[in-house]
Amino acid sequence: MIVDSTSNNIQKKAKSNILVTVRVRPLNSKEKQFLEPENEGSFPEIETNGNYSQNNRLGRKIINVIDRNILVFDPLNSNSKQLFKIPSHNNRRNKDIRYAFDQVFDENCTQQEVFENTTKFLIDDVLNGYNATVFAYGATGCGKTYTITGTTEDPGIIPRTMDELFKKIEEYKDNKIIESSLSYLEVYNETIRDLLAPDNKTLTPLNLREDSNGVIVSGLSEHRPNNVEDVIKLLIKGNNNRTKAATEANSISSRSHAVLQLRIKQREREANITTDYTSAVLSIIDLAGSERASVSKNQGERLVEGANINRSLLALGNCINALCTNSYHIPYRDSKLTRLLKFSLGGNCKVVMITNVSPSSLHYEETHNTLKYANRAKNIKTKIEQNLIHVESHIAQYPKIIQVKKKKKKKKNTLIYIYI
Repeated sequence: MIVDSTSNNIQKKAKSNILVTVRVRPLNSKEKQFLEPENEGSFPEIETNGNYSQNNRLGRKIINVIDRNILVFDPLNSNSKQLFKIPSHNNRRNKDIRYAFDQVFDENCTQQEVFENTTKFLIDDVLNGYNATVFAYGATGCGKTYTITGTTEDPGIIPRTMDELFKKIEEYKDNKIIESSLSYLEVYNETIRDLLAPDNKTLTPLNLREDSNGVIVSGLSEHRPNNVEDVIKLLIKGNNNRTKAATEANSISSRSHAVLQLRIKQREREANITTDYTSAVLSIIDLAGSERASVSKNQGERLVEGANINRSLLALGNCINALCTNSYHIPYRDSKLTRLLKFSLGGNCKVVMITNVSPSSLHYEETHNTLKYANRAKNIKTKIEQNLIHVESHIAQYPKIIQVKKKKKKKKNTLIYIYI
């Protein structure tokens, strides 16, 4: 077969902004302990030093969702029924900052709503040869893993996406040959691990390689799921191998960044003299959450993990800032995470950022910083290009192609005759 190498040059490139969404999670059980449904003034407030004070004022809800596109951080007015104590910032002046995003999901939004408004529309793009990336960003304990993975009873982005994707593949199988392969890795303490490798190789560090087509992880295993059930089994295995630990900030804290990638290749089932091949990569990323040592109270190994998580997220923030200002140099090499995300943030890829935040003032600084990063990310533009290759069949294959077309035409005529 002869590859028409000029075909890539005629593909139109389009610029696209990153789609930035925000999901405000409900209060967890720990935060609900600060809620005062009745007689709010009779409860003492916990200060940063752990002492109680009857004189300090009560805090306020720090996130107010106005509509599906606008939220207010640290609003001036709050419903007294939603008040709860603030561990710090008692003398802080209300910021009352209004942010606008592509989508804002309040505490009552379902997993299905989040999926339909952030990821579902990307499935057709991936099947048409466009790369796509979805990643969850936010502080530790703000619901990123729940959004991306979910639970058995309430699946998240990955299970819902795979279910919809394989339904589409089943619909197209009569006309197209579609191949899929899946990989799942984690970035832990600046080392890359294969979450789907055999048990004796899961801790083996892997190396990054980079070429014009993207970033490649040497030695990363690839698996070929036939349906969504196969994907779920691989996802469960990978999540069991992922590094997790309990901290003061989160009882089940992810200590690594997890990257799941599904590669799709397809062509028309019917043989032709010229055949179009499309390929695309769908990446779904669950970032570890940023954390403050004073809140998580980590020590030893957990402290080192937290430092590496914060370092990689700082590198990500620096890349976002550089991309927003059209800087000549983008510091992708500052972290393994940013090297993996290089072609997602600034290359040929459609990108959706799901920003997870807590409405509790226990996470005042974390929520504020997360919203600032998300607001900056809106200005990033990526260049979208269809991954399409035209392949011309060798002249020796022409007789075979003609025979296939004759058989198909004869079969079609026979069906028409029977129908008449």
